[in-house]
Amino acid sequence: MSIKRRKTRKVKVGSIYIGGNAPISIQSMAKADTRDVNAIVSEIKRLQGAGCEIVRVAVKDKEAAHALKDIKKRINIPLVADIHFDPRLAMLAIENHADKIRINPGNTKKNDLLDIANLAKTKKIPIRIGLNSGSTPKGVTMIALAQETIKLFQRCSFRDIIISLKSSNILETVDAYRRMAVLCDYPFHLGLTATGLPESGIVKSSICIGTLLLSGIGDTIRVSLTGDSVKEVSVVKTILSSLDIRRFGHEVISCPTCGRCQVDLEGIVKELVERLEQKGRAKGNIRPLRIAVMGCEVNGPGEARDSDIGIAAGKHSGVLFKKGKIVRKIEEKDFVDTLVKEIDTMGHS
Repeated sequence: MSIKRRKTRKVKVGSIYIGGNAPISIQSMAKADTRDVNAIVSEIKRLQGAGCEIVRVAVKDKEAAHALKDIKKRINIPLVADIHFDPRLAMLAIENHADKIRINPGNTKKNDLLDIANLAKTKKIPIRIGLNSGSTPKGVTMIALAQETIKLFQRCSFRDIIISLKSSNILETVDAYRRMAVLCDYPFHLGLTATGLPESGIVKSSICIGTLLLSGIGDTIRVSLTGDSVKEVSVVKTILSSLDIRRFGHEVISCPTCGRCQVDLEGIVKELVERLEQKGRAKGNIRPLRIAVMGCEVNGPGEARDSDIGIAAGKHSGVLFKKGKIVRKIEEKDFVDTLVKEIDTMGHS
């Protein structure tokens, strides 16, 4: 099965494109106070190191807007200014070199939106029309407000637009994006808002975002979690990898184990993943591989055979498979070392 992606315009954000034929990009939002330049730069660098490609910061006052200029000097990732209520902050953010502005039509007046769009057009800065169900006026749908804002922007020939339609309800969010997808050709920023702590937020976000991606909808993603922003990045990467949309490293599959398992499979898989992560995500001339680590003879041989490399375990030992063929028997204590050595060789082949 292949996913047929929705055709959209291509919008440039700093050095990255969103929409069109550009890869679906990974976003997060820094959680430090934007006015604390050292803290926000440190967090942004951690996010970029984890694989974040676009980062957003809250601009809640003039001091935060002016801080964008200093932040930009110390990072090399597109910077998005998140604006609510005060249109003057959007203007300041644009003047202080933000790469994109996120505005919320639910708390911004029409005339102010038009002024922001005119300045953004002059400075060639894109705008995300970022709608949330929690801040949409009563009796107005997110779709209606998005359409109204798009028409407003188009009046001044501004079309560097990205759209998001977020709710904390999965069904409402999926429905809004699906309906909007047939009404315009602007790229979509996907996300589910206010998902809670990672344990529940990851499940909710994966269901919502995964459903939309399978429908070909989505051009850039932010997973919103209550907690460390770096975790948001790893979840987006996992979602994209799981759907085979993008690959960021080797894929390790392993069985859940049962009474048939006679090796420490959990410990083996954890050590293998840690060793692979230490080597960094696959890039350059490294070919991402599918690696199977299976605990018994039921599904083990089949999964190992169908993977690039794998082990089907028995009693304190296992059979190594490589490119569908049995290579040799190895002892449990040698599982990880053997796999890492073989993976290094195969990943460069």
